[in-house]
Amino acid sequence: MEAQWNPTSYPQSPSVVFLLVATSYAWLLPVASPQRIPTDPQAAPEYAHSIRLDGDIILGGLFPVHSRGDRGTPCGELKKEKGIHRLEAMMFAIDLINKDPELLPNITLGARILDTCSRDTYALEQSLTFVQALIERDGSDVRCANGDPPIFTKPDKIVGVIGAAASSVSIMVANILRLFKIPQVSYASTAPELSDNTRYDFFSRVVPPDSYQAQAMMDIVTAMEWNYVSTLASEGNYGESGVEAFIQISRETGGVCIAQSLKIPREPRPGEFDKIIRRLLETSNARAIIMFANEDDIRRILDAAKRNNQTGHFLWVGSDSWGSKISPVIGQERVAEGAITILPKRASVDAFDRYFRSRSLSNNRRNVWFAEFWEENFNCKLGMHGKRPGSLKKCTGLEKVGRDSSYEQEGKVQFVMDAVYAMAHALHRMHRELCYGYPGLCPRMASNIDGKELLSHIRAVSFNGSAGTPVVFNENGDAPGRYDIFQYQITNRSTAEYRVIGSWTNKLHLKVEAMRWRTGDPSLPASVCSIPCRAGERKKVVKGVPCCWHCERCEGYHYQASEFTCELCPYEMRPDANRTGCVPIPIIKLEWHSPWAIVPVFISMLGIIATSFVIVTFVRYNDTPIVRASGREMSYVLLTGIFLCYAITFLMIATPDVGVCSFRRIFLGLGMCFSYAALLTKTNRIHRIFEQGKKSVTAPRFISPASQLVITFSLISVQLLGVFVWFAVDPPHTVVDYGEQRTQDPTSARGVLKCDISDLSLICSLGYSILLMVTCTVYAIKTRGVPETFNEAKPIGFTMYTTCIIWLAFIPIFFGTSQSAERMYIQTTTLTISLSLSASVSLGMLYMPKVYIILFHPEQNVPKRKRSFKAIVTAATMSGKLTQKGGDRPNGEVKTELCESMETNSATELELG
Repeated sequence: MEAQWNPTSYPQSPSVVFLLVATSYAWLLPVASPQRIPTDPQAAPEYAHSIRLDGDIILGGLFPVHSRGDRGTPCGELKKEKGIHRLEAMMFAIDLINKDPELLPNITLGARILDTCSRDTYALEQSLTFVQALIERDGSDVRCANGDPPIFTKPDKIVGVIGAAASSVSIMVANILRLFKIPQVSYASTAPELSDNTRYDFFSRVVPPDSYQAQAMMDIVTAMEWNYVSTLASEGNYGESGVEAFIQISRETGGVCIAQSLKIPREPRPGEFDKIIRRLLETSNARAIIMFANEDDIRRILDAAKRNNQTGHFLWVGSDSWGSKISPVIGQERVAEGAITILPKRASVDAFDRYFRSRSLSNNRRNVWFAEFWEENFNCKLGMHGKRPGSLKKCTGLEKVGRDSSYEQEGKVQFVMDAVYAMAHALHRMHRELCYGYPGLCPRMASNIDGKELLSHIRAVSFNGSAGTPVVFNENGDAPGRYDIFQYQITNRSTAEYRVIGSWTNKLHLKVEAMRWRTGDPSLPASVCSIPCRAGERKKVVKGVPCCWHCERCEGYHYQASEFTCELCPYEMRPDANRTGCVPIPIIKLEWHSPWAIVPVFISMLGIIATSFVIVTFVRYNDTPIVRASGREMSYVLLTGIFLCYAITFLMIATPDVGVCSFRRIFLGLGMCFSYAALLTKTNRIHRIFEQGKKSVTAPRFISPASQLVITFSLISVQLLGVFVWFAVDPPHTVVDYGEQRTQDPTSARGVLKCDISDLSLICSLGYSILLMVTCTVYAIKTRGVPETFNEAKPIGFTMYTTCIIWLAFIPIFFGTSQSAERMYIQTTTLTISLSLSASVSLGMLYMPKVYIILFHPEQNVPKRKRSFKAIVTAATMSGKLTQKGGDRPNGEVKTELCESMETNSATELELG
């Protein structure tokens, strides 16, 4: 009798499987004696659970012919496309190879094709069939019922396996195949985990891994300028590995944040998909949903979004499990509108279409599941033994695929054929190496095909596949990444279809202009946590979420140095209008047309005209008694100082340069120094004359005009000496003061072009003149008792009192505005007007009365009799008592007399100026 083995009772843990296979698998394997094969025509054939094709070299095949079963049953409904189309593609490829005289000549390929039922554990049990021939059998302890030794059926020796489809199935099967060094080439498994050559070293695939797909999806997200997305994965290796690869790439490249990463359970409970939609809406800004999910889950997610009135909200980005399939979007086109999907680049194999359309019940008996496919495809029943229950119409057997039923080539047919051809090309290379010139299999290959050596040939193949695309493998057994990018669009005719909008081959090529979103909305949708900051704003990132931020404007003199930082502009610069850079601060100076300049210039011009008029008048009447009595030499010195006080206004307003700055230093204090040195000399002279007259009739020393000029210019030379020392210590130059008008608003900031004269330097320059002014005022006070009819002491006194008041007002105005934004204008105007007012006071009080007499009362400008110095001093002393006498005499009489006396006798007589 046959030793029996129940596959469904086999342990599901891979480690247990390996242990059992290595120790006791020999006597558990199914056996069948040729004499004991059932002869009942109604009985199931020996290989009813698999397809077996005879050949010199046998390849294994794993296909999801049936879906996952429910309630503990391993298998469910038949899969027409993913199951039947794919396994037929393998058999079709084998047929083509066996007919090809160039590829594996005189060698026939066979196959052993198994059904995985879309379940990894069941597939593991089925794959044990592939390793039977590699296990040594010991039948010494096994006996038939009649005592005869058992007869074991010789199992097929599988040299390589084509499959599986699902990544979870390939992972499970790869674990056992690697133990027996059987190479495996998958046509649909894309999990990145399978790229680990240390764990799955005998695994290869003709489809690119999801790591490429994840990179392509990341490039799509980046091209769409989305930086805030959620991920959704079906539980299992495919979905979880794909999402993990996408998340890993997002971490490495940056710029894309994952709002939520949700998982769809294998066995979802009622309301699970509505719950997922609500969870996704918690981060409503993350509209883009990256999906690595099977088509059933995709359909149910779209349905849940439709039920929750979220049509048009989510931006779906689907993996190759969605691709260009119609089944997930039927009936929910609006909610799927705009979905971007990705699919490995492929083409339809026309030869397979002709082959498959020609299949029938009569010419396809090798496919043990073809009868079931026939019933499913044509919705009929094959006699009383048909597997479809119910009162369906009876199949005639004359139905035709593509004529009596819809037909569209399944997307992975090309890859199934490429996988078979990859194995065939590797065997061909191996045959040339081991059996060169030998027809058919030589003993070295017939006895044993080394799996490791075959693997090296598989990894080295390079040929054009069934669709004309190159088939190559990298060091990990992965195919290169080549994808087509689709978008599900609804046209104006209200018809929905997938349209190719780009491709990815190590680099994204996307035609954004070909993309269409919600009907009537041409704008590019957004999936961002925060809107981009405007120019001049920096991002203040939310902790832990680098794609979410608050925008903060760069304030003050700061500009946007980078996406996340604001930096201070250099001191001489300010932010530009967009605050993305710095521009030089405009440089200004006091312009001639400014109101701050017009007023002092007007006063100065009037003063210069008046001073020039006085000078001309004095020169014209130089020898008249009034001019002579005024002290001609000292008058001209004083008038020169007054003129300089007016003229300095033009230097203060002129555009600063080295020459202007040099003249400012020289003349800023020189005009005042001329004026007050002359007045100080005159008041000191008057004071000394009358003090000396109280003691002696002898005139004091140094009262002659020459002496007075020497004293005056000696005082002026001190000012000039200080200026020259200043030149030596700090040569004049211009500076741009950016602090003077550095306002809170950078747009109002200005740099002020000025001479490098500090407030301290200015005070030092004017300080000597102010000292002369104060000293002169002291002498004016001391000579206030001198009779007015005898001298100019009182006009000089009034002049100095007024001047002191002007400069006392100047100091708080000048220094009180040092922090004002209008400092340059206020201080320059204050200084120039103060100088002009000082000059005007001196000019008006000391010279205008004389000019008035000279021009309008020439009768008073006549010489008088001479008096001795003693008589003059006595008259001055007694003038307080002789008020009537002093009032009767005309103004200037005494002065004229004194002047004339001095000219005739300078030793004994005195001119009182």
